[in-house]
Amino acid sequence: MSSPALAFPDLAIDAGPWPPESEAISLGSDTHKRLFCKTLLETFDPYRPAVIDWPKLDDNARDRLTSLPIWDIAVQTENRAGLNVTTYSETISDPLLRKAIELNGFEERRHRHVLANLVEAYGIRLAPEPTYPKPQDPEWAFLVTGYSECIDSFFAFGLFESAKRTGFFPLELVDTFEPVIHEEGRHILFFVNWVAWHRRNMPIWRRPGFELKVLAVWSFLIWERIGIASDVSNGVQDNNFTVTGATQLGADIDVGELLDICLAENDRRLGIYDRRLLRPRFVPAVARLARRFLLRSRD
Repeated sequence: MSSPALAFPDLAIDAGPWPPESEAISLGSDTHKRLFCKTLLETFDPYRPAVIDWPKLDDNARDRLTSLPIWDIAVQTENRAGLNVTTYSETISDPLLRKAIELNGFEERRHRHVLANLVEAYGIRLAPEPTYPKPQDPEWAFLVTGYSECIDSFFAFGLFESAKRTGFFPLELVDTFEPVIHEEGRHILFFVNWVAWHRRNMPIWRRPGFELKVLAVWSFLIWERIGIASDVSNGVQDNNFTVTGATQLGADIDVGELLDICLAENDRRLGIYDRRLLRPRFVPAVARLARRFLLRSRD
């Protein structure tokens, strides 16, 4: 499967010094913006998808990999994410913020290249990709991509760790794919801090409309995942990676155990960053509530 050329971004910009660790950060301040932008820019991993050495798999591992009904939608999702993020970056006048969002968009497109190389290496056949129109509302598109990643990354952290523990995938394959999972953590950290900064720096008259847009995005994403989950049993590929992934990992993974792993991995992966930066809260809070409900139902 051919992929368009992937040009590496120019990251040269004077982002200023790191805020001292002792300095309190006010959400929405220039210091806050500098901290979350520098965190993304200066943790960039310049790996090249074309030189990834995909490990040789035995027949059973290869069958498990190729049988996952996610590859078409995974490649398409990364393509759309790259387009959405890049389109939003074109509307940004602030040089530092624009540079960071451009990098975010590049990394989303690079994920698509990683997946394209993976499916080619293991002989996975994909459906032809549709043409993706440029989003008419760049802010809406960026919010959809960002909040969608907040959902998917939380569960991907747990499913990825579960695959390691159960041996569903060989350790060599898990290690090869680690940079993509790591980048998703950086993206959602950047996104939730951008949301906090953005809402505090827009005119007051715009804020009610923005909050309604955020609510509409969450409604759209929840409806999307609930509405299409029923297609899994009919062999239709969908965006509900959690349902699909948990089912494919086998009966040994209890839902409560999976939630515990997701919560632990979310804390571990995001815990390495500056404590003054916000972390995604909604999905972990819902997971903790669901975990509490599961524990009570067993009593």
